[in-house]
Amino acid sequence: MRIVLFGATGYAGGRIAKEALSRGHEVIGVARDVSGLPEADGLSGRQGTMHDPAFVLDVTKGADAVLIATPGRPAADGKKLLDAVPTLLDAARTHGFRLGVVGGAGSLRVAEGGPRVIDTPDFPAEFKLEAGSHAEVLDALRAAPDDVDWFYVSPPAVFGAYAPGERTGTYRVGGDLLLSDEAGNSTIGGDDFALAFVDELDAPAHHRTRFTVAH
Repeated sequence: MRIVLFGATGYAGGRIAKEALSRGHEVIGVARDVSGLPEADGLSGRQGTMHDPAFVLDVTKGADAVLIATPGRPAADGKKLLDAVPTLLDAARTHGFRLGVVGGAGSLRVAEGGPRVIDTPDFPAEFKLEAGSHAEVLDALRAAPDDVDWFYVSPPAVFGAYAPGERTGTYRVGGDLLLSDEAGNSTIGGDDFALAFVDELDAPAHHRTRFTVAH
């Protein structure tokens, strides 16, 4: 499989690239600065941004899947991931690739019929911009043309470089509800999240929908 990965130098993107490469896939890592990409067989780098429509059309030509592992909040230039969604959808319709997005947990619901995680009183204020921005991306994907095959993977409540965890080789899959274990912990390590993400590429089970994974 030929994979184009935006955000390949980040926490989630780097682990997804490593997992995909371990399965023999070709990965083209895209970032504003590709100097952080490791040297690995099957991995090449392209400097660029998803906010450049001509670049997106060029770099995604011939791709089987295009993956987005970038923050949702505004970057230094003020542009958000949401602003690039129309460009990504147009490229997907032109080239016929599958679009996969590393999403956020804030748009998950705490219980059936309950509020979203982002709308609960204890949700940290410092994460609301990122969570709200990613919720907007999910809404835009849900409104995408029917001929675009996309999936959006929400991590659990605890996910990031501050809690990398250890690879277990296992994970649970859910839908729109936040997953927690019997002790109330909602977490997954970076390697197991990447495992779940690449499993979806290799054996597609979620089309035009969001799902979540956790331990």
